[in-house]
Amino acid sequence: MLEVLFGVLQWWDGVELWLTQLGLAPQVALLMLVLLPACWWAARVLDRAVGVVFERLGHRYAMGAEDAQEPR
Repeated sequence: MLEVLFGVLQWWDGVELWLTQLGLAPQVALLMLVLLPACWWAARVLDRAVGVVFERLGHRYAMGAEDAQEPR
């Protein structure tokens, strides 16, 4: 198990070294290619999770924006 972990750490060190040696433009391009989709999927999962929680708790704003317009 430790050998696998050591191998992953060595691989990550190599990736880190390769990435830091790139220029700014390729670093930004790689960041956009990797981080933007990851953040989009994380936001989507979080949105669905919060929607499920509100739906189960019976929160009045979970069904839609028109529910929020009820008179007080």
